[in-house]
Amino acid sequence: MPPAASIIDKQGNVWTLSGGSVYLNGVKAGNNYNVTLVLWYGGVIYHQGTGGQFYAWNGSTWTACNDPRGTSADGTTIPSADYIIDKTGAVWTLVNGVIYRNNQTVGNTYNVSLLLWYGGKIWHCGTGGQFYVCNDVDIWLPCNDPRIVTAATAGTFYGINGHYDYRYTPAQVVSIMKNMGCSTYRVGCIDDPTSLNAVVNLAQAFHSAGLTLFVLIDLGIYDSNRAIFASESIAYDRGRSCAATVATALAPYGVTMYECGNELTRESDIILDYGNAGTKVVDFNNTNWPIMRGVMRGMIDGVKSVQPAARCGVNFCVADIGASDALWDGMQPDGTGGYPTVRWDMTTWHNYEVCGDIFNLGCDGAGPGFDLPTYCKARYDAPFLLTEWNTGPEQTETYRATYISSKFAEYFNARKTKNIQSVMYYELDSGDQTYGLMIDGAILSQPYNAFTSFIAGNPDT
Repeated sequence: MPPAASIIDKQGNVWTLSGGSVYLNGVKAGNNYNVTLVLWYGGVIYHQGTGGQFYAWNGSTWTACNDPRGTSADGTTIPSADYIIDKTGAVWTLVNGVIYRNNQTVGNTYNVSLLLWYGGKIWHCGTGGQFYVCNDVDIWLPCNDPRIVTAATAGTFYGINGHYDYRYTPAQVVSIMKNMGCSTYRVGCIDDPTSLNAVVNLAQAFHSAGLTLFVLIDLGIYDSNRAIFASESIAYDRGRSCAATVATALAPYGVTMYECGNELTRESDIILDYGNAGTKVVDFNNTNWPIMRGVMRGMIDGVKSVQPAARCGVNFCVADIGASDALWDGMQPDGTGGYPTVRWDMTTWHNYEVCGDIFNLGCDGAGPGFDLPTYCKARYDAPFLLTEWNTGPEQTETYRATYISSKFAEYFNARKTKNIQSVMYYELDSGDQTYGLMIDGAILSQPYNAFTSFIAGNPDT
């Protein structure tokens, strides 16, 4: 109730709802008020108040509990369902084109024709056909239908990270890549001669071998004295100059994919609390935000000034959709808008085991998880690249091998539906047993075999 006028339980008792109170055979049942819903489920009577809390009748009194119906199945829609229950137990309904959660409106909605529970998020579509997703602060953000199946372009799925100052020659790196069956190599540099010349030499070798070099432009938010850039315009100019120099040097050798910045959202001057997942834009420093935005925009524009058709990504970590959404929409952490937008051609992310499963990634406060690639596919309409992934440095080779096999299987299965273009393992050689697959050319057999065996058995076609 509603919509029923009464409920008759197994004992023949008649339950009614009047004036916000629940009545049993015409007598008020215990202490209850402001009741908006009475439910008969699994042989028990429940009620819910305006605050959303559920209570169960134990025969003499009401005890607090969760909604007994449980989380709705992924893909549940209104219509045809009467309600949706999210992972927190909140009940979502749609009444006369307006969305309600626990009987309270959520943001400003009207003319809603479809409410959807998918990938751990609530989405809606209006009569005009535009989809929106509800973020962690109850703002509806425009997006595509998250259910649309999108396959990534084949050929670059298997990737690995390296460094420009490895002791391997470019020819040796090419040989290692081919022996592993790996197609994509991520390596960083800026516009200084030491790192840039080393990456140019790699680019020459990779171009001849038909392999993909994915270049990280590893510029941060600080000047050469480790002082944060003084303004957004100064940050932009430095980013543009650096990226243009890098692209000019690499364009002749077939490099067309760039990542503009490395974990900038996790700098101590940007994230307020490193322990936050980053699902809310208020997790980030409002004062320093324009500096990060400026250097990111500058790097993208610098690459495009030399290679208009090149594809650029901006790197995020953990569950930083609060940051990615704000940059995409030109918002500040304080909620103000109208600032320059940062738009990328590839959504790039880092994920280590401690951060959680990208398909069920936790929110701030360790809240219920959501499917990150699905969210990004719908929100930014760009290929998803996992440019660093691994377990922790403390794990054994046996554990690491099992982790590689299981994660590869998850990522591989999702590449045809969630537009996961590449997953780049971190890393080829860490100089010790913490992350790499080899040390100075000597193979670490268990993780190396797990890595190469999966690639051999699952071609990127």
